[in-house]
Amino acid sequence: MSISQRGDGDDEGRRAWLRSVAADVARQDRSSSAERAANILRRSITEGALRPGAQLSEIELTEVLDVSRNTLREAFRLLTHEGLLVYKLHRGVFVPELDEQDVVDLYRLRRVLEVDVVRGLEKRVPELPEGRLEPLQDDVEAAEAAALAGRWPAVGTANMRFHRHLIGLADSRRLDDITGRLLAELRLLFHVIARPQELHEPYIKRNRGIFELLAERRYEQAADQLQQYLLDSEQGLLDAFKSR
Repeated sequence: MSISQRGDGDDEGRRAWLRSVAADVARQDRSSSAERAANILRRSITEGALRPGAQLSEIELTEVLDVSRNTLREAFRLLTHEGLLVYKLHRGVFVPELDEQDVVDLYRLRRVLEVDVVRGLEKRVPELPEGRLEPLQDDVEAAEAAALAGRWPAVGTANMRFHRHLIGLADSRRLDDITGRLLAELRLLFHVIARPQELHEPYIKRNRGIFELLAERRYEQAADQLQQYLLDSEQGLLDAFKSR
């Protein structure tokens, strides 16, 4: 097996991704090798480094992840269970390609999770310490800076982090775990739109608007805006699937 991004044959991009994985290994807690490897691969999907249809190489990944083949296969099993990898008989392990039904399903879950978290902040105002919104502000500013530099994949990554930190306001480990899987699948859907700028540009200002409403503790308005935001984002992806 080899790691390949179908359709572009970008060997340098593949090598760059492997280097980033090796760097990530050094930052990870080594207490559970399989979970550590799964976390790194999940992050690679969430940040857009692994595209739908990419094939994963056991030989390359055992080396850069510094794990045994059995440990890597356990990581593959974890991610297959989450729907982030698929095993094809006699061919190997691949990043899956999602469809319109996945769009509908994932966005239904996003609305349940994200909008509920924001609405629930009204009851948690005394518990929400100062500084809890700083990660969201950092994400908004990172997206704005990346957009000015024309680095649209980086805008997408900042957007992913914004929504992860938004759900993180619930202070729920279970929601955080669900969110990690959800956002990775979501990033796979985003690849249906060929130009990242077209996908992400409309939401830079909307993320800032939601952040500012949260900073002003106008939680109901923030939840209403987020609800419409997610409906618009879902429709944009469905349109992209229909037109491709």
